[in-house]
Amino acid sequence: MKVLVINSGSSSIKYQLLDADSASVIASGVVQRIGEPVAAGSPTIEHKTDGRTFEHGGEVPYQAAGLRLVFELFAESGHDLAEEGLGAVGHRVVHGGEVFYEPTLIDDKVVAAIAELSALAPLHNPANVVGIESARALLPDVPQVAVFDTAFFHGLPAAAKTYAIDAEVAAAHGVRRYGFHGTSHEYVSGQVAEFLGRDPGALNQIVLHLGNGASASAVRGGRAVDTTMGLTPLEGLVMGTRSGDLDPGIIFHLIRTAGMDVNDVDALLNRRSGIKGLSGVNDFRELGRLIETGDPAARLAFEVYIHRLRRYIGAYLVELGRVDAITFTAGVGENDAKVRAAALTGLERFGIRVDEARNTAKDRSARYISPAGAEVAVLVVPTNEELVIARAAARLVG
Repeated sequence: MKVLVINSGSSSIKYQLLDADSASVIASGVVQRIGEPVAAGSPTIEHKTDGRTFEHGGEVPYQAAGLRLVFELFAESGHDLAEEGLGAVGHRVVHGGEVFYEPTLIDDKVVAAIAELSALAPLHNPANVVGIESARALLPDVPQVAVFDTAFFHGLPAAAKTYAIDAEVAAAHGVRRYGFHGTSHEYVSGQVAEFLGRDPGALNQIVLHLGNGASASAVRGGRAVDTTMGLTPLEGLVMGTRSGDLDPGIIFHLIRTAGMDVNDVDALLNRRSGIKGLSGVNDFRELGRLIETGDPAARLAFEVYIHRLRRYIGAYLVELGRVDAITFTAGVGENDAKVRAAALTGLERFGIRVDEARNTAKDRSARYISPAGAEVAVLVVPTNEELVIARAAARLVG
């Protein structure tokens, strides 16, 4: 079954057309800088198919316009979606709350419910809704399926998902730890079991999804038992522009002493914190270049990032009791050997070792970076969230 997967964000749209059975990618692309001014000649859409690249260089004022342009590029490149025989459109939706924890066929009521959950994900769910409504208008006869980032963590143990605040307030306002990047953690933990030739039900794993957004999970027997992100994607690890964990009192302090309001603090913690807030950049390649020049702010940013990451690795070692595999994935996790080495240095007494030659090898495939015979398998496994979404959509409508 051919499935179009759409990930509609506030300033970008990522998409893939896949064959859900063979996992082959027919076309893919990204719409960037939506609603932003664009310099002449600077492409805002890059569409790849059949070994060719097609570009659009004009401004994209809003998401619906971007998706229409994407459909035009599909037709121009020889894959008119109206004639492609689509079986489904799968949408990544960030927050499902307590309502959605399985792939869900989209109708008007589902769209309204996703919109209502925007209070829990104001940066993500509104853009997800726009993408859904645009795709429904452009492909009215194709089933549309929502797949939720929070679903893999729906069954977290009560002790792991519960915040220690007034129980009635929490229940009334949906305050609990939901977790995010669930499609990635689900996919990677399954791939680890396949790579090792082990029954997933017998494996204890730590999965480290390290990208501009970053999260870790503890997975026991194929089920998530803990994760770093919480009510929103702001909790947990230090990220590209997000602070991760902090003392909640900092928020009150800034409101009282810095004259900030709620929106100011929201923008600070989500867009001007993390690696960018500490160093001025949020790309790890640029951070590495700054460190090489002796930039002290960049060095500190890297050390803070690693300190938080190691804290959670240690916590999950204790929580799981026995760890069979630690896996790095996503943009930073798959490509930055220095991050991987620093995260696990000094853990030899726990059976955790990183082989330098394996770790620094230029290899894009799933692979060991631990020495042969190591007690704990340390792996790099490329994530594929689009394939998870495509197959979930195909199963539901097929």
